[in-house]
Amino acid sequence: MTADQVASLPAALGGTPAFPQGLPLTVVRVPDREGLLKRLGTVLDSGRLTNGPTVAELEETAAKLLQVEHVVAVSNCTAGLMLVLQAAGVGAGRPVVMPGFTFSATAHAAHWAGGVPLFAEALEENVTLDPEDAAARLAAADSPAALMATHVYGTPCRVERLQEVADAAGVPLVYDAAHGLGSSRAGVPVGGFGLAEVFSMSPTKVAVAGEGGLVATRDGALAETLRCARDYGNPGDYDTLFPGLNARMSELHAAVALTWLAGLEERVAHRGALAREFTSAVAGLPGLRTAQPDEGDISTFKDLTLILDADRFGLTALELGRALKAEGVDTRRYFHPPVHRQRAYAGLGQAEALPRTDRLADSVLTVPLWTQMDAATVRRTAEAVVRIHACAERLRLQGV
Repeated sequence: MTADQVASLPAALGGTPAFPQGLPLTVVRVPDREGLLKRLGTVLDSGRLTNGPTVAELEETAAKLLQVEHVVAVSNCTAGLMLVLQAAGVGAGRPVVMPGFTFSATAHAAHWAGGVPLFAEALEENVTLDPEDAAARLAAADSPAALMATHVYGTPCRVERLQEVADAAGVPLVYDAAHGLGSSRAGVPVGGFGLAEVFSMSPTKVAVAGEGGLVATRDGALAETLRCARDYGNPGDYDTLFPGLNARMSELHAAVALTWLAGLEERVAHRGALAREFTSAVAGLPGLRTAQPDEGDISTFKDLTLILDADRFGLTALELGRALKAEGVDTRRYFHPPVHRQRAYAGLGQAEALPRTDRLADSVLTVPLWTQMDAATVRRTAEAVVRIHACAERLRLQGV
């Protein structure tokens, strides 16, 4: 076999790995370390590590960025969702309609708030919650408490129709916007839709606090309740008004978050350009597409996720993941299994309820994308996928 022939082979068949040193799924690099250290020093010098001015500055900065009246910083996105749902009256075992194709925290938040997850289908086109299926499940549910939707991978939901669905059912609409800080729908920043939108700032996100979350809302009464709820439900005199949580964001985490909010728009634009670079490089491969936002929308591309038709592509998502591992490329299955098939929710008896979501979950594979990545790295990843596809039959025969 000639050197050129070897070079054209995927690593799983003896070719040279695309990334001999490995390509991780995500890499976190602070955009302004000097500025962050200065902020952290100011916090430490103040002797005040919680309930201080840095959290207030973060909330004000985020509210301007998201074009909403109120932002409440919390310890993490899941706690924020729990508190919003509690404030919205979820409880007493009432159904909360939500996508099955989401991260498990969406369902966990509803459970901990006292609700019962009722899973609905995802759209084929942009993998977010299907408004029509959600409407049907709300109509059939006994006293539904809320509608939840997720901006999956940072792809904005079809918010206009979802609001119509929620209004018709008489329930609040709450968004798990964990991936969506920096996304926009038809030119409007994600953050002002529904009753509230809750963002994550954990290390895998586009804007990072270390750990933390932000609740964005236009509802002043809700914001006031959440500020009390994140501090045990304590209004200040220790005579708690309701069972809240210790869900405060620390001053140190807020300092990190402020560093990441600066330049967010440019970083989101760069990630979008990288996603387009990858999509262009694999264009024409049968049975492969990437999860994309609707026209006119902006996604953070928190994840760059491939969606495979195994019969046409020649390999399943699991098999492609194995072949990419041989290339040194780290991958994940976001989201497989979907939440309605996870053991935590087996007792709900909804495992067979979402055939479209099951097909989608079986077909997804997330490949590396991080903000500091360059176009050449993206192209090299895409070229590895192209080589693997060209040898799909051999790989499958060898059980790769």
